[in-house]
Amino acid sequence: MTSLVRRAALAAFLLTGSACTHTGSAPTAMPAIDLAACRTAQPPWGDTVLYLRGPMNNWGAMEDYAFQFSCDAYYLNVRLNGPQEFKIADAAWTPAFTSAPQAHAFSGEHTVRAVVVAGNLLVSVGPKSFADPNAVPVTDPVALSLAHDSRDPAHKSPFGAVTAGSMVDFAVSALPGASRMTLVIEQRRMVGNQERLAYIEQARLPMRRETLGGRDRWTARHRFTEKAVHGYWFEAEVAGHTYIVQNNADPIFWTREKGSGGLGSVAWKPQRSSAIRRYRLTVYDPAFQVPEDAPDFVYYYIFPDRYRNGDRRNDPRPGVDKYQNHSVELHANWNDRPWKPGTGDGSDAVFNSDFFGGDLAGIIEKLDDIRDLGANAIYMTPIFLAASNHKYDTADYHRVDPAFGSNEDFTRLTQEAARRGIRVIPDASFNHVGSDSVYFNRFGNHGNQGAFQGGRINPDSPYASWFTLNPREADPDKQYRGWAGVLDLPELDKASPAWRRFAYDAPDSVTKVWLDRGAAGWRMDVAPWVPDDFWREWRRAVKSHRPDAITIAETWFDSSKYFVGDTFDSTMNYIFRNAVLEYAAGGPADALYGNLEWLREAYPPPAFFALMNLLSSHDQARSLHVLGWTDGADAAAIETAKRRLKLAVFFQMVFPGSPAIYYGDEVGVTGGDDPYNRATYPWPDQGGKPDLALRAEFKRLIALRREHAVLRRGSLGAPLYTDAHVVVLPRRLGAQWAITATNNAETAREVVVPLPAGAPSGPWADALNGGQVVSKDGQLTLRLPALGGQVLTSLQ
Repeated sequence: MTSLVRRAALAAFLLTGSACTHTGSAPTAMPAIDLAACRTAQPPWGDTVLYLRGPMNNWGAMEDYAFQFSCDAYYLNVRLNGPQEFKIADAAWTPAFTSAPQAHAFSGEHTVRAVVVAGNLLVSVGPKSFADPNAVPVTDPVALSLAHDSRDPAHKSPFGAVTAGSMVDFAVSALPGASRMTLVIEQRRMVGNQERLAYIEQARLPMRRETLGGRDRWTARHRFTEKAVHGYWFEAEVAGHTYIVQNNADPIFWTREKGSGGLGSVAWKPQRSSAIRRYRLTVYDPAFQVPEDAPDFVYYYIFPDRYRNGDRRNDPRPGVDKYQNHSVELHANWNDRPWKPGTGDGSDAVFNSDFFGGDLAGIIEKLDDIRDLGANAIYMTPIFLAASNHKYDTADYHRVDPAFGSNEDFTRLTQEAARRGIRVIPDASFNHVGSDSVYFNRFGNHGNQGAFQGGRINPDSPYASWFTLNPREADPDKQYRGWAGVLDLPELDKASPAWRRFAYDAPDSVTKVWLDRGAAGWRMDVAPWVPDDFWREWRRAVKSHRPDAITIAETWFDSSKYFVGDTFDSTMNYIFRNAVLEYAAGGPADALYGNLEWLREAYPPPAFFALMNLLSSHDQARSLHVLGWTDGADAAAIETAKRRLKLAVFFQMVFPGSPAIYYGDEVGVTGGDDPYNRATYPWPDQGGKPDLALRAEFKRLIALRREHAVLRRGSLGAPLYTDAHVVVLPRRLGAQWAITATNNAETAREVVVPLPAGAPSGPWADALNGGQVVSKDGQLTLRLPALGGQVLTSLQ
């Protein structure tokens, strides 16, 4: 989805209070506690859990920021510094449980107190004063010795995600002294964008004890029959006290639940079960398959308006073509920066209404360039008729936007791409349409059949049942629901039978028509906002119509729930993006790699090897910007940013999954957040200056991946070595082995690593630079360049 829309929705929400009428103010000072209230008060909002939500946690409902009710109010101890804006709300942002916007200058440890007064939250911040009962440390040596490592086959077997019907063995190791151990098995229920999250207990299994080598080993088994994401944890009785063995506290990018798997942690059993960090286990359909060639894909990711203008006759026409009830804008200079209202760049006050003229003809014209780079799949953001430049505000699902060409141009694109061995995957949102559309038609630009024709509810519209309309409201803006509060994007009623028939069920449904026109799959926008049962039916429609079509979700968080075999094959892997870019920028390798180890453990292999591993996107700042090429950067900073980008691309090409190259990254296009991440491709015949040396490096690394099947399809083992800068990984495909190593330090590194179990002793070929490396005493010495890497492949 367009990040500008996301940010506009978030900004609008955060600047309003729980009833959308409050204005923000600084929290008051911490008042004295009413001791009398301690004896009588109950939580005024029952079991509702409140969270402090702000930039410090990406506005998420994170357990570390959950309030506890005590005596007279809700309390939370925090350690924060500097000015912070925040709200207090439940996980679902329920208006009745959401505070007005708050702001406070923090300086270390503080207590945040929220008291309910006349149905509203009165917030105060003061020095740390709350005695958190959950912060009492565990000191018992037996309790501290409790250990479970989900990646150790002695503690959990088999490894990782399992097929439905599998028996899984669990174990906990400890010093003698525990009187009882229980394995708790649960099934997770997660709805929407992680707002609703709960675990339903399925079994409590007593564990058996045996003593080996001075330690107790507690074991239990469970057969998982339902495909779903499950949770598990352990309860221990030690010296009359109850403890839990749970997942660790490592954060996973974009993900509400903490815990990266592997070695867990021990804590007192909390009062609220939601405070337990579950180990998560994906149980998937044994029949789950993705397209056979998905691990071989290298995506070329295109924002069509900014890639190439191949037909100036279809360029948007200012004064003639409209963006809702405004004129569009057209850049005269292909190399302009995208315009952003309010920045003084000369544009009008309307977002997303400036165009450059890119189209399908331009993509067709440059198919040979895409193939020469090494890509074999094209993912395009939406091409349907729509008012905006990003086209997520669909106006007609059955028609290519005239500024991009025609339906026949799309078919020609897919045919020409297929001749070159390239798949074409379009994008659609089945969560919302545009207010300026055939289906809604708020501005009267599309005939007379809209459900909100000319700004009035039209009950006779054939599309009326697609929306939730409220004629009792007098204000037109309140007569329908815009997705995330954005009125330009009327939210669809995904339960509507008529909408479902139109979207995927009917023979001429959107899903099937574009597959018939040559689409090789679908990328689906804002997938978490669409119900799971919708996606299950949609997947059946896709796979029955074209079995080799790939289905890709737009999800940013841990996407395990979509990989049980009944919805999606893949996702846009934003966890990968964040981990790899932070690593390439110099971040701690050993900590960041935990994000990717978690994906290896959590995702079923079919999905793991089909993940769309991106580094840049139209919703996030481009890689070069993240890595240091920002406005005003000097030549040295730009060169360093490019070296770091090459390291990120190297990592991307030697890791499992399908790499995605965002158009222009390969020739040095940079840019911050939307709209600057959507700059045009710098074609020389349009006055652009592409960095062809950088492109050559991209091409070399893509070729490396193509030439070695073990890098595309080989299994991935646990790291052979990690430290603050280096990651060394083993890959295996049958008898073929590879060892990949990366170094994000600005100095060369030499590391000695053990040969993987079962790997040949050598010699090993340096696949990137030539030459051979010989092992000695079961070890390999790797010499890694600064901001670089190495790939060794077995020769035996």
